[in-house]
Amino acid sequence: MMNTCLNLRAAACLLVLLAAASRSPAADKAKPGADKDAPKRSVTEGSVTIAGKEVAYAATAGKVFQRNDDGDKKAELFFVAYTAGGLDDKSKPTVDPARPITFCFNGGPGSSSVWLHLGMLGPQRVRLPDDASYPAPPFHTVDNPFSLLDITDIVMIDPVSTGFSRPAKDEKKSQFHGIEEDVKSVGQFIYDYVSEFDRWRSPKFVLGESYGGIRSAGLAKELQDRHRMYLNGIVLVSAVLDFATIRFEENNDLPFVLFLPAYSATAWRHKALDDNLLAMPLGKVVGLAGAFAMGPYADALLRGYAMPAEDRRAVTEEMSRLTGLSVDYLEGANLRVKMWEFSKELLRARGRIVGRFDSRYTGVVSKKNGEEMEYDASSAAFTGIFAGALNGYLREVLKYDEDRNYEIAGSVRPWNYKPYENRYASVAPRLSMAMTKNPHLKVFAACGYYDLATPAFAMEYTRDHALLRDDLQDRFTMGYYEGGHMMYVHEPSLAKLRKDLLKFYEAATP
Repeated sequence: MMNTCLNLRAAACLLVLLAAASRSPAADKAKPGADKDAPKRSVTEGSVTIAGKEVAYAATAGKVFQRNDDGDKKAELFFVAYTAGGLDDKSKPTVDPARPITFCFNGGPGSSSVWLHLGMLGPQRVRLPDDASYPAPPFHTVDNPFSLLDITDIVMIDPVSTGFSRPAKDEKKSQFHGIEEDVKSVGQFIYDYVSEFDRWRSPKFVLGESYGGIRSAGLAKELQDRHRMYLNGIVLVSAVLDFATIRFEENNDLPFVLFLPAYSATAWRHKALDDNLLAMPLGKVVGLAGAFAMGPYADALLRGYAMPAEDRRAVTEEMSRLTGLSVDYLEGANLRVKMWEFSKELLRARGRIVGRFDSRYTGVVSKKNGEEMEYDASSAAFTGIFAGALNGYLREVLKYDEDRNYEIAGSVRPWNYKPYENRYASVAPRLSMAMTKNPHLKVFAACGYYDLATPAFAMEYTRDHALLRDDLQDRFTMGYYEGGHMMYVHEPSLAKLRKDLLKFYEAATP
């Protein structure tokens, strides 16, 4: 009897071994649910009133695992997705394949998506005073009647090393930290999300802020060439496409020209101009400054000491009138004033500096001397309210929590700029080529008058030097707002931005 039992056991063991041998490790890893470390997700329901109508939605907060071709996990990317329509009978978000979907991210590089998430796009937002004063803690969210959720589903993406997104164990961060590496990783996320959630038939948009412009243009090409996924539209919020337009260097006069209209807007805001200019609307003052910057001022920088002294003096006096900086200061600076120097100098007599991300904001300085701003007054006003509100919102409303920190600004240095080493990085040619290959791709760029990080004039310059055909220019539209880099923290600007985007989405969606 014992021998019979041993024989039966041996046969059973042999069958188990044969069955195990017939399965490959990669197949086990690729099988849905086979990974004991499956992506953590939380699905909740909510509603928000937009344009007078109640919009029900499902919110999915969680992760997508990014894998290599062998099925090994490389990274965990955190996202929050809002899908209109609520949940089905299986407690899963309902999906309307014909409904547009927008993939959104901030910049940095190294920024999480918190700013666009709770400032502009999500069904809840933080609210800052429109007078650019500092709010007092504690911070929380309120319903967002300016969300785009009534016209598009929204997916907020945190690239690797931001938010809750991290490389997998023993995976090097460097494979995600660079222009090319970042575009491939975020592009793979979009492909994985579209495939898992059945969105291949949906009109697709990407929306990026600041460095998110570099990512957006890169994605347009990456998605087309690598994944054969064509976009309907790109939304650029205070974005940069060409670093030559914003990097102040002794051998690069371009930013000095392109920042000047923003200097004029800032001086107008803080009543540092003469009465004639202060009596004009902001848009007219900026227009005058733009014409001067591209004309006499650019000529003076180009000609240098070769310009006759009388002509140079006239340029200096007009620059002083349009920026609120003294003639003596401008002469001492050789007509070249970097952003951080302007921030320190404009209100020096008042003992204040102006903000970089939003020059409507001012901050007290510890000492009036010195040539650089000690800190960014606008960032000091924003960061606490967004970080505090998001951490509460994730845990209390979306029911998602982790032991690790939600990295508002993650550590992504060094950032790999290949193939742009020893030159200014520019993805404008990629955008032009993506629009050429996809004749239906439309682009909208939103710019704030008070943005001293990526000024509106820099985006205009990039457009006019990269999109060199009428059909490309016709598909690239711009909007201007009386806010800063994050114009959406100024409610009148947020309302105008939503109105402009409604038109853009309608034009870009079949």
